Amino acid sequence: MNTSNFKKNFRAGAISLILLLTWTYLSAQKEKDWLSLSFEYLKQNKLDSAEIALKTVLRNDPNNPLNPFLLNNLGTIQRRQGKFEDAILSYTVALGQFPAQPVFLEARASLFAEIGQAHNAIIDYSTLLEEAPNNEEALFQRGLLYLQIKNTDFAESDFQKMLELNPNSLYARRGFASLAKIRGDYDDAEKIYNYLIEKEPEDFNLFAGRAELYLLMEKPGKAYSDVNRAIQFAGEDFQSPYLYIIRYRAKRLLREDESALNDLKKAIALGYKHDED
Repeated sequence: MNTSNFKKNFRAGAISLILLLTWTYLSAQKEKDWLSLSFEYLKQNKLDSAEIALKTVLRNDPNNPLNPFLLNNLGTIQRRQGKFEDAILSYTVALGQFPAQPVFLEARASLFAEIGQAHNAIIDYSTLLEEAPNNEEALFQRGLLYLQIKNTDFAESDFQKMLELNPNSLYARRGFASLAKIRGDYDDAEKIYNYLIEKEPEDFNLFAGRAELYLLMEKPGKAYSDVNRAIQFAGEDFQSPYLYIIRYRAKRLLREDESALNDLKKAIALGYKHDED
């Protein structure tokens, strides 16, 4: 092959087909190109184009043993676009081809949790824990989900298991703080939050959790102080309506009604569904 001609054709954007290459090789090369394109689109944050590229790879080679992993990647791309139903389907098809794969189960479980399908998320985390009973992340997430559905005994069991695996686990203690808060053991919850904040003094989630606790304890001044620090530590890159709703409620209790209304508007702009507040 003439190298200068190849470079010329390449610069012109032409594709030279070499007769000595087999059709199989050419097909494999095309799939490689589409896969490479998907990664390039991801780097450029062109999620819709990355999705199309991955779908093309899957469609052109449906029997590739790596397809379950590509489907998992496709699900994550769809999730990032807010296409939650499509993402669930992609994760489900991946699991159909590779049952009980921990990475796939965790991906679908976390998405179920994100869209409020706690029971489905619990099923996935439970399946994951059957394969890996000492997975602390899965235990923590399932424990939090049990709290959501008010199954405090099962939540306590998961957090206790975490402590047995790792007596120094700060995440287990986060779980126990939430558990104590839900059970109305406010003094115990406050002690746990104080301990955790001493260990991780710039974790905005801890300040938000303690601020919520102070609202329950009818201590709006402390709640207001904590949620301000939560917003500060979260930074501009993390905009959550949850934080502004906590501050809105604290300000209302402090009778700062006009300022509270501004926080409510901010929360609504970030996606909070306003009903009775």
